[in-house]
Amino acid sequence: MSAKKPNLILFGIDSLRRDHMSGYGYGKLTTPYIDRLASEGVLFEQHFSPSIPTTPAYASMLTGHDVFGTDVVALRHEGPLGSHVKTLPEVLEENGYNTTCVGFTGNPSSRGFQTYLNFESWLPDEKTGRTPKAENLNDVAVPELERLAADDKPFFLFLRHMDPHSPYLPPQPFDRMFYGKDEKDPSNTSMEPVYNFRPFGDFLKSWIGEEVTDQEYVTAQYDGSVAYMDICMQTIFTKLADMGIEDETLIVITADHGETLYEHDCFFDHHGLYDNTLVVPLIFKFPGRVPAGKRVESVSVIADIMPTVLSLLDIDNGQSFDGRNLVPFMNGQSQPSDEKTELYITECTWMRKHGWRTPEWKLIVALEPDFHGKPEIELYNLIRDPEENVNLAEQEPGVVELLRGRMLDYIAKREGQVNRTNPIYTNTNWNGQNRFFESSEDAYNSLYIGSIVNARSLQAKDKAKEQEAEQEKETVGND
Repeated sequence: MSAKKPNLILFGIDSLRRDHMSGYGYGKLTTPYIDRLASEGVLFEQHFSPSIPTTPAYASMLTGHDVFGTDVVALRHEGPLGSHVKTLPEVLEENGYNTTCVGFTGNPSSRGFQTYLNFESWLPDEKTGRTPKAENLNDVAVPELERLAADDKPFFLFLRHMDPHSPYLPPQPFDRMFYGKDEKDPSNTSMEPVYNFRPFGDFLKSWIGEEVTDQEYVTAQYDGSVAYMDICMQTIFTKLADMGIEDETLIVITADHGETLYEHDCFFDHHGLYDNTLVVPLIFKFPGRVPAGKRVESVSVIADIMPTVLSLLDIDNGQSFDGRNLVPFMNGQSQPSDEKTELYITECTWMRKHGWRTPEWKLIVALEPDFHGKPEIELYNLIRDPEENVNLAEQEPGVVELLRGRMLDYIAKREGQVNRTNPIYTNTNWNGQNRFFESSEDAYNSLYIGSIVNARSLQAKDKAKEQEAEQEKETVGND
């Protein structure tokens, strides 16, 4: 191993749910190369991203703090990430690292990198109508990896893959890898509720195609996108080996949140506090420092990543974290008191909700009416109903009050620790309209994506992208 400190490559994959990965038991072989890497490291079987979507999730990933610690809870976070927290790239730069971020420019949660590089991860190719997102990323990431490795300093390379994020448009042959039927069968009507949902309908039509009638085809595009990304990630793994730095590089694979496919009427997006948006992968590989072939059953959360990474890199900057160091779990040295069994969960994407998750129960409480017309209180038994289809709130009022009490006690405790109000209460402009929704109908009529360009502009504060969105609005208005 080189005399310099170890390198770090963090794959922060957007919208990758762990239950669609073959290494986590999915019936389709979607991630063979990630699976092989996991067999050489440690895989955490119950890893969660408790606060969705993108902005709060990456804030926790890159600071080691929960939403109370970061004060970031909404997709459209207003202002920068607070100076009261240090980000992982900032800490590593202080310890002599070069740092590069690929694919996450303009978001407040990506603060602190020395170099920012972008790639096309939204718009389809004009010739094929498909989006080779992972190849576009590799075209940027591989030369940057070579540059970083040639320096005397260790490096931190953050790669934000976007393939599992809509639009799911994997190139051939991945578009047909998991689907062999007729996606335009006129007798299949499963896509009608998708296209009839006004807030998302036009956006989904723009990349799926109005002629597609089978929702299973769209889910197969998601799986194909994951499989395509998996193969492209092998390019990075191979490059590390060929450069001779594989053994001195810590690799972390995770995601900011999961994805809804056809569940819960939250079509092909990542909103709703159901487990499909909360379940994400977590894999560490570091030869000689991380056990090979280990699977950890204990619950872990996204805020655990930064303290674990710093521990594996032997960096102690004296900072405290809300997340935990997972190295004892990897080495079988954790204690029963270290186990995390209950989670406070939040969403500020297209709905403003929070809740409480235990191994048996899930409570979801709406803070404003949502555009799906769902009830204010939802309660699910995760053991008897793991897909969360049967709302038991009215039948089990005692359980509702018990879980609500635990949630409110936890909120009060964390507010006291950070000396700030819970950000789910203070981020009242989460919808970008400076008002509360008065009803589900109000929310339904007010929220609208419209196009890929508009969807992209929601996730970045890049001026060029904002201008593109404005130009498109003007064009649509003149039609």
